[in-house]
Amino acid sequence: MELNRTTTNVNERPIKVLQFGEGNFLRAFINWMIHEMNEKADFNAGVAVVQPIAQGLGEMLKAQDGLYHLLLNGIEKGKLINKRMLVDCIQEVNNPYEDYQAFIHLSEIETLEFVFSNTTEAGISYKEGDLLNQVQDSFPGKLTAFLHHRFVHFNGDKDKGLVILPCELIDKNGEKLKEIILQYAKDWNLADTFTDWLNEACTFYNTLVDRIVPGYPKDRIAEIQKSIGFEDKLVVEGEQFHLFVLEGDQKIKEQLPFEKAGLNIVVTDNQAPYRERKVRILNGAHTLMVPVGLLAGIETVRENLENEQVCQFIDKAISEEIIPSLPPAEGILEFKDDVLDRFRNPFIKHYLKSISLNSFPKFKTRVLPSLLGYYDQKGRVPKHLVMALAALIKLYDPNNTVAFEPQDNADVKELLSKAWEEYASNYSNLDKVVKKVLSYSKLWEQDLNAIAQLHEGVTHYLRVIDNEGIQAILTEELYA
Repeated sequence: MELNRTTTNVNERPIKVLQFGEGNFLRAFINWMIHEMNEKADFNAGVAVVQPIAQGLGEMLKAQDGLYHLLLNGIEKGKLINKRMLVDCIQEVNNPYEDYQAFIHLSEIETLEFVFSNTTEAGISYKEGDLLNQVQDSFPGKLTAFLHHRFVHFNGDKDKGLVILPCELIDKNGEKLKEIILQYAKDWNLADTFTDWLNEACTFYNTLVDRIVPGYPKDRIAEIQKSIGFEDKLVVEGEQFHLFVLEGDQKIKEQLPFEKAGLNIVVTDNQAPYRERKVRILNGAHTLMVPVGLLAGIETVRENLENEQVCQFIDKAISEEIIPSLPPAEGILEFKDDVLDRFRNPFIKHYLKSISLNSFPKFKTRVLPSLLGYYDQKGRVPKHLVMALAALIKLYDPNNTVAFEPQDNADVKELLSKAWEEYASNYSNLDKVVKKVLSYSKLWEQDLNAIAQLHEGVTHYLRVIDNEGIQAILTEELYA
């Protein structure tokens, strides 16, 4: 049976949330939270989803009237948790690339209060060429135009300001997003009264999100669809664990009934300790294991942990290089052990290729701070993290042995493509491939060739991987 609002009995709710992003994570995290608050705390909130890039899941989500099933699996307090629910909070889906005016007119909704987003680490960025009255390429550009239209439509009414909670995994994501919006306002010569309204009527929170979301359970989908009785093409699977850290005013707990719904929320004036350990241990481990695992012929996170050599590599990278690069903190070793246990969750299948989206910006955000922090402390580069970077560069070699299609920014894909093209014509130029990647300051915001030993180390590991394969490095003798 098709899944839509005519084949199932679900609620119609007023739209209180605008959401940039229709991917697995937002649907398994933010939309789930809204669903829980609707069910348990009388929040009664509907969501209007905006597809942030030209290609996405918008049409598929629209065809199902915003409905999909969520599976949450894991172990909680020693008990097996296996929950299934139909999430019905998404009321409207818009693709601004197909109907920009419909997107802009969403800003006129009286009941709108909140904006959530997850457009990957690369999403909160300034794009030259974005203009006010045509579909903007960047997410911040779209949001600026949206907010400006709301400001004009409601004649600057400060009661119509919005609470904006970006979930992209960059430091101070709310502050960074606001900074870019103000830049667009300046570039577009928007009135000072709009800037005043933005500062006084809108609230930007810095956030940190934590839930492992493998996504679409393709290996079991026939069984799942038979069980639920619907042909749901957007089933999403996640772990039971979740944490949402918000940095800002405590009044958010009055506006969003997280606690009444029993959600794991922390509102703090300093999210840095939570962010650093989560981003650099959990997300950092995810990012560095992707190229290593894929080049070793491994498909999932759990299989990485079940492979003795790869597991040893991951454990050593975290214990000997990432944790020493962090400020000392109580419970950090326990956090590391909990993360590895979450990776071993036998009830979810998290494909490495699904984590590989925007791998280079993710490496910059999640792994590079540990690499540089370790170097600053020890005066030498961390070998496991350096090897992971070499493996990542090799993964983008079109002639590697892995069936891998890079999903990264166009400029990053072009950089790697050209570097490997030059190498293919002259096999003595492997060090030039590394030099070109490390010098790409648009990505790294610095020339990494200036880090002593880094170019040499990446080149060494890349040469071994290129000549002998990743297994040649995954031995105690080579990387100990």
